[in-house]
Amino acid sequence: MPNIVLYEPQIPQNTGNIARTCAVTGSALHLIKPYGFSVSNKALKRAGLDYWSEVKVFEYEDFDEFLSKKKDGDIYLLTSKANKPYTEVFFKNNDYIVFGSETAGLPDNIHQRFPGNRLKIPMRPTENARCLNLSNAVALVLYEALRQLNFDGLS
Repeated sequence: MPNIVLYEPQIPQNTGNIARTCAVTGSALHLIKPYGFSVSNKALKRAGLDYWSEVKVFEYEDFDEFLSKKKDGDIYLLTSKANKPYTEVFFKNNDYIVFGSETAGLPDNIHQRFPGNRLKIPMRPTENARCLNLSNAVALVLYEALRQLNFDGLS
């Protein structure tokens, strides 16, 4: 299964919803600190419902620790700054799909490390609608990756 990586998530409900999506797909959830909430936050737990026991969650102090501990698999960054749509890459099992924080996205130093692996979700150009909700974006891209993998292991 692909891995979902959240870089400095800020909104507990989004992280809880994403954990639920990871639970039903068997995808691991990687969380890179700092968070904009406490992991004991009621909103986080409520959004994830009783799915928390069904998801593998890994936590890291920073992006470098994540890189040092990640296993095989390519890293893809989801960003509105990319030119390539997420549908133009062939995802493999064990790839890491990285999403930035809701308020700031991913920092430039991370973009510079993976310039050829930046993907976007196509949207109409508008000043006021910059991006999708994080949990919606994760679900959209994760299910495309799973579709490409023939929904292996899912019924």
